[in-house]
Amino acid sequence: MGATHLRPVGGSELPQYPEELCDARLSTDYFTMFWHDRFFASDMHMNAPLEVQGAALNLYFFSRKQTPVGSLPDSPRTLARMLRIDFDQWERLCREPIGPLHKWERYAYRDEVVLGHHVVIEVALDALAQREKRKASNADKAVYARLVRLAEDMRRLKCDERMCQDRVLLERLDGWLVENHHGQRRWPQFETSLRRALNHATQQGWIGRGGNVP
Repeated sequence: MGATHLRPVGGSELPQYPEELCDARLSTDYFTMFWHDRFFASDMHMNAPLEVQGAALNLYFFSRKQTPVGSLPDSPRTLARMLRIDFDQWERLCREPIGPLHKWERYAYRDEVVLGHHVVIEVALDALAQREKRKASNADKAVYARLVRLAEDMRRLKCDERMCQDRVLLERLDGWLVENHHGQRRWPQFETSLRRALNHATQQGWIGRGGNVP
């Protein structure tokens, strides 16, 4: 629907913009997921003029960099400037039966009012969820790589092979080293920290009787 169809509503009566998107940032994302099949089946693609479709798609992409994520300013003149068109052209596009703001609605965002679109919000939430999964995956990979290197360093100290393959022990030693060893784990400096970690493990009873601590 066009900008002229957005009715003024008191901020207290507006739905709240999703909290998850209010402090999030996607400014470093260099791509945007676009459900092209969903777009091709939409009223926007089926019934809006090509000029309106282009404006709508540009606003969608602009919304990814806004605060909050996935929103647009509730200002027709600002939207026209974002699209680099004059205000008269913007108003003409908005007078179309399906305009650039088709299905965009007003939301309360703290002390402001912004525009939001249910599909754009859905995609933004999915992007945030995927980013958190990537972070968790990368963190898991980093921990695994540290444990592999730690086992190799323990072999350099002639530790019992059972210790070098004990995942629980490796995780405990790694946790102690994260807190107590500063800098990269490079020899020969790291050797001192690793010996301290192994002594701590012995004192804490982390190493069984069969363990060989050099």
